[in-house]
Amino acid sequence: MSNHTSLQPETGIAGKFISTAKDENGVLSAIEFHNDEHFNFAYDVVDVLGKTKPDKLAMLHIAGDGKERQITFRDMMIYSNKAANYFQFLGIKRGDRVMLVLKRHYQFWFAILALHKIGAIAIPATNLLVKKDFEYRFKAGDIDAVLCTSDGKVAGEVERASRTYDGLKAKIMVGNTTLKGWHNFNRDVRFFSPEFRKPKNAAGGDDTMLMFFTSGTTSYPKIAAHSYKYALGHFITAKYWQQVDPDGIHFTISDTGWGKALWGKLYGQWLCEAAVFTYDYEEFYASQILKMIEKYRITTFCAPPTVYRVLVHMNLSKFDLSSLQTVATAGEALNPEIFDKFYHQTGMKIMEGFGQTETTLIIGNLAGMEPKPGSMGRPSPQYSIEIIRPDETVCETGETGEIVINVKDHVPEGLFLGYYLDDLRTESVYYNGYYHTGDTAYKDDDGFFWYVGRVDDVIKSTGYRVGPFEIENEIMKLPYVIECAVTSVPDPMRGQAIKASVVLTEDTEPNDDLKKEMVKFFKTNLASYKRPKVIEFVKELPKTVSGKIRRVEIKEKDWAKPTEPNV
Repeated sequence: MSNHTSLQPETGIAGKFISTAKDENGVLSAIEFHNDEHFNFAYDVVDVLGKTKPDKLAMLHIAGDGKERQITFRDMMIYSNKAANYFQFLGIKRGDRVMLVLKRHYQFWFAILALHKIGAIAIPATNLLVKKDFEYRFKAGDIDAVLCTSDGKVAGEVERASRTYDGLKAKIMVGNTTLKGWHNFNRDVRFFSPEFRKPKNAAGGDDTMLMFFTSGTTSYPKIAAHSYKYALGHFITAKYWQQVDPDGIHFTISDTGWGKALWGKLYGQWLCEAAVFTYDYEEFYASQILKMIEKYRITTFCAPPTVYRVLVHMNLSKFDLSSLQTVATAGEALNPEIFDKFYHQTGMKIMEGFGQTETTLIIGNLAGMEPKPGSMGRPSPQYSIEIIRPDETVCETGETGEIVINVKDHVPEGLFLGYYLDDLRTESVYYNGYYHTGDTAYKDDDGFFWYVGRVDDVIKSTGYRVGPFEIENEIMKLPYVIECAVTSVPDPMRGQAIKASVVLTEDTEPNDDLKKEMVKFFKTNLASYKRPKVIEFVKELPKTVSGKIRRVEIKEKDWAKPTEPNV
């Protein structure tokens, strides 16, 4: 821990629950939580702001048709109360599990706050799910009710899945519906009282508030359960990583169906009393996102690396981005080449962060730190982070090992409770006093962490252990590469050989001459044991719904059939 002054309460509403201290360089060095035993974000943050700062903007929402809605904290309080009364009328009660499939509709915020007030468990889900996905989730999560968008085929897929599952007590639609047995949220919620009496035994603290189905990069999605303290855990996410401005407006690119939305569109931002920006678009167009930043004078911005990989291939000087104070990224590792290209075009340094569905931000480039391109940053003082060997001894500086969180003395706010109804999976990551992330990295002399890859992604070739991200960083330096993924393929001589799956820019022709050019580049820039022996040009890489590259899918396909070197 860095040397720091005494802990002091934070400003605003956060100061009731959080004290922090900074080191001699002004960088966050310690954090302490208090008054959190019964903490409930809906009551203790949203309702308090709804009464003390009723006209303060909570969200600027832009619908797909361009309609603007300015939603204040008073609005959030009132409509979450109405929704809570409505849900109780439908029979939803404390402990029930309610799936929210609402894209970027503003009703998502009314609904999730209402569930927090009732004590029901919110389970966000993506609108990309189909019948078999809902069937799995209904049964694995013991789902009691569904609230979903009327857009597209979502309701139809839910309806089909519910025929093999009899546990749903309510099916609720946001938008018009002609399906039998469905309730109309927009129509019905208007008739319920704007007052909601907080129960004497209101849920809070260590009670389960939220469950996420993990993105499933390696297997069927697990269900990570979080307590009400999870919301407090995102204070550092918002204030010290995204560096939101209480008088500004924060824009995180995310769908409400995955955890990043709650990293960037709710808890931490409102603890900091900052407004959030939500654009309910159907398809991602980078130019449209940039126009939104320009038009609405966005002050802080966060997006996955996939978005930045697109942005750096645009002429960003055509857009007025002068309102931006800070930009950040998380979701997967950011290639240094992308960092440098974005900086040269905008003068802004992307603040990378690292966390999981099971955590809040655990490592990051925080306020006051000078980011190193390609580094995840330093551990958040909220967590006790170590890098360990398989025998659980601590790695030396520069040595690759697994990132773990020390929970021997304390389970920090923001770390999940466990996997729902799955003790074996919980025990597979929580053991010997550590939470094992399954991600590997090494630490440099300055305490910065450098991502290597998932434990299962590490390639063992000719006696060497090779992390895919290091090779991907070199490939990304080629001007005609938009994205790439490095995986292993079977090799009779080496055991495993290295393969590069590459997405090219639109104006680049994939051919053998280009492969020869890449091989020449590899020989100059990569050690012999790190050079890809197979290059495959693809139109797109397989990804999870949250935008992470699914290297496991590429690997499984290649290991199911023999692969010959092609370079």
